[in-house]
Amino acid sequence: MQEMGAQMANGKARGGASAAAPVEAAPPVYRKSTVREYFESICVAVILALFVRTFVVQAFKIPTGSMENNLLIGDHLLVNKFVFAPTLSTLERTLLPIDPIRRGDILVFKYPEDPERDFIKRVIGLPGETVELRAKKVYIDGKPIDEPYVRYLFPPPPEGSTTDFDLRNTYGPATVPADHYFMMGDNRDNSQDSRYWGFMPRDYVKGKALFIYFSFGEEGSGVTGLLGNARWSRILHQIH
Repeated sequence: MQEMGAQMANGKARGGASAAAPVEAAPPVYRKSTVREYFESICVAVILALFVRTFVVQAFKIPTGSMENNLLIGDHLLVNKFVFAPTLSTLERTLLPIDPIRRGDILVFKYPEDPERDFIKRVIGLPGETVELRAKKVYIDGKPIDEPYVRYLFPPPPEGSTTDFDLRNTYGPATVPADHYFMMGDNRDNSQDSRYWGFMPRDYVKGKALFIYFSFGEEGSGVTGLLGNARWSRILHQIH
């Protein structure tokens, strides 16, 4: 009897050792629905697009001929909004690719007489400089500047001719105030610029023109007409 009891006890012990412990069920894996994944992707894309448009680059279309022949009506270009961003410290100015505004830069800015409109012109006069126009020739601090990009619809009057009141021919001298710029179009006889509405405030600058990403002529309608009138040679043309 004692041996049987010992055998039964050993059997229970062996049975208890060999029995598998109950396995807990793994928690269900959470998976987003396809709709939610698409929605989140779209939200991220929109946020990034808004960030890029607000702080980095923006598209702009040339609406007038004031910058011909450098920029034509129907040119679509990208504007670098980051290059002239204000910096708060020397470290920011050292690490970030921020540039000062220089003479010759082509800028998009808010039109001083109607800030809801955007203008595009070339920087001619910097803060503190004296700008003067004599027989259509630009003088900065009394010295003529070289402007190979300029276009005239009418020939300049002879040097030393009688001073007239046509701002296309004669202007100034006028000193550019601090934090302002004197802006002019390349098409000098067909440009509404600082000769007529004054100096452009630094705070009105929106960015620097980079390159043309597409260009359409003025004629044509529909997809076929637009593509047939595209100026393919101007695509990716750098603006300078």
